[in-house]
Amino acid sequence: MKARILIAGVGNIFLGDDGFGVEVAQSLSRRQLPESLAVKDFGIRGFDLAYTLLDPWEAVIIVDALPRGEAAGTVYVVEPDLAQLSAASSADTAINPHGMDPVRVLNLAASLGTIAARVLVVGCEPLDFGDEIEGRMGLSAPVQAAVEDAATTIMDLAARILSIKDAPANELNSVQLETLER
Repeated sequence: MKARILIAGVGNIFLGDDGFGVEVAQSLSRRQLPESLAVKDFGIRGFDLAYTLLDPWEAVIIVDALPRGEAAGTVYVVEPDLAQLSAASSADTAINPHGMDPVRVLNLAASLGTIAARVLVVGCEPLDFGDEIEGRMGLSAPVQAAVEDAATTIMDLAARILSIKDAPANELNSVQLETLER
């Protein structure tokens, strides 16, 4: 069976909590996963992720640090409005090939073709990204504590999406999104 859901861990491991998505991808890679799931650590390779988003996935779950003003370690599930991407200006598609900004990656992918998959972002409220010049290796304690919660949330989301196997695409909207707090 071909993988139908991509779980894409993103982030820079040299910038403290920005490495959250990479840590979650590593955690998931150590689990026994169904063949319908593919886990990939994209790190800071935005171009790779943009092109991969154009592949025929049922869903793509992007995992990243996601500052939203809540307590550090809060895990969010957000569904970006892909319809808004078609209105993106060319400035929004300019990305650093050695950096990762999921919104710009989505804009770039939309400018290259059609994103047919449902896209969800599982994010974690970061505490810090380390020193401005030197960064920091490793996650802060509250973000590290959220890694397994995020991995479990992703597995639950994937199971719910896969349980609607042969349903029309609009029925995938019935998968409920959640916010988890540590």
